[in-house]
Amino acid sequence: MISKLFSHKDKIFILLLFLFAVFFNQYYGNKGIFPMDSAHFFDSGFRVLNGDIPFIDYWLVKGPLLDYIQAFFFGIFGVNWQTYILHASIFNGLIAVSTFLVLKNFQLENKYCFLFSFLISILAYPSSGTPFIDHHSAFFCLLAVYSLLLAIKKQEKIYWVLVPILLIFGFLSKQVPTVYFSLSLIIILALYFLILKKFQGLKYMIISFFSFIILILVFGKFQGITFSSFFIQHILFPQTIGSLRLVNLNISIDLIEKFILIIIPIMPLLYLNFKKIINFKKYKKDNNLYFFLILLFYTISLIFHQIMTKNQTFIFFLIPLVAAFSHIELSRSKIKLKKQINILIILICIFATFKYHLRFNEGRKFHELKNANFNLAVDALSISKKLSGLKWISPRYKENPKKEVLLINTIKNTLIEDKRKKMLISNYPFFSIILNEKLFSPSRVYTGDGTTHPIKGNKYEEKYKELIKSLVLKNDISVIYITKFKYENINFHYIDDLFENCSKEKIILEQLSSYNIENCN
Repeated sequence: MISKLFSHKDKIFILLLFLFAVFFNQYYGNKGIFPMDSAHFFDSGFRVLNGDIPFIDYWLVKGPLLDYIQAFFFGIFGVNWQTYILHASIFNGLIAVSTFLVLKNFQLENKYCFLFSFLISILAYPSSGTPFIDHHSAFFCLLAVYSLLLAIKKQEKIYWVLVPILLIFGFLSKQVPTVYFSLSLIIILALYFLILKKFQGLKYMIISFFSFIILILVFGKFQGITFSSFFIQHILFPQTIGSLRLVNLNISIDLIEKFILIIIPIMPLLYLNFKKIINFKKYKKDNNLYFFLILLFYTISLIFHQIMTKNQTFIFFLIPLVAAFSHIELSRSKIKLKKQINILIILICIFATFKYHLRFNEGRKFHELKNANFNLAVDALSISKKLSGLKWISPRYKENPKKEVLLINTIKNTLIEDKRKKMLISNYPFFSIILNEKLFSPSRVYTGDGTTHPIKGNKYEEKYKELIKSLVLKNDISVIYITKFKYENINFHYIDDLFENCSKEKIILEQLSSYNIENCN
């Protein structure tokens, strides 16, 4: 299909884009680490590869999809850090190439297709470098946007079928921003189908949606995941977090300044489409209106998600995206100075890309490494050969990364010497891999604000206790270790609650405690 649609020159562009996007992300995925976030799926991907099941063997707030994808990568390419970031790098390449192909379908000139796709590859995944739930969710939604644009434009079955599948993938990565975008998409598609009366696409989407849901239910049944455990952990519990953030939402004029470089490139698209809506009654039957609405509400959904989340900003890839479609809209318009406006948008886009590249890629701001001296970084090979290539420097030890590496190695050696079945509670989610040993952590990572697991007083506290009990009993665990670094706030009261009559804390190191539970009833 690609051979028929694209020239030899196009294929060279596609290959160059993919290779650049992969190697560019691979480089930045090795530059520094924020252990709790950067390595979030490192151990959990390894656990799934070795038979552990999400929702049963560990508590999940965010979706299980990244764990399964990471397990696949580990199974194909081996269990190590380079394979881990290859997961994100391949995804970065996929976004770059799909952007090029979609822009090409909208008759944008080759040089601009390449330019905007190239800029997106710089701003898309490299801000994290490693697999991250917000990125995956946003990019699955972006692929759904692309598929829907092509579905409306070409009226081909495959694109309608892909839209619900990609949105479900986004939801199984992280509930938001997928839910925000999906709700707006339902309204847009309702207008499209009712006004244009083209119901064939709706039929394909409904069949695709329910078929894929059935497939997921069968897979969950095969894995032994009960619907109640999925519903509580992935649907109900996150609402106890999100509702608080919605109550405390504070929208101010500062937000315009924060996202001004997204707002400026989208202005021509907004102006030209609103002008058509006002002046032409028949525009409601024009496909271009729905292209515009889909892109607009995707952008709004991501900005709203960014306001709601506590994570660093990651949505600046929207700048070249909306700039590209503004460029397309301007090119087919009859307004004066359209060439000059397009040049200005491209210059703003290049400036913004360079600015945020320095801040988020070079400066690693997304992983809290702003102002770090990367010359101090230590090769993580000194921790384990499975971490080879990672330049270790983290936010809390950026003045002395060697000290942190020494502490980690001390903890590692302590765990190696203890031959008993053990559970590890830690925000360093890589010990299972570097020890090649199951450590039965009841969550991927741990925060003190209840965003990773139910904390004291949460309505699902008892459910989390049941999970811990189950892990201890079925795996004959004798000792529980907890890493306790001064900067961490691991609000973990469950050991005292569950084993208060038979376990006492033993301080092994300043950063490591253990609880002997082998004689507990």
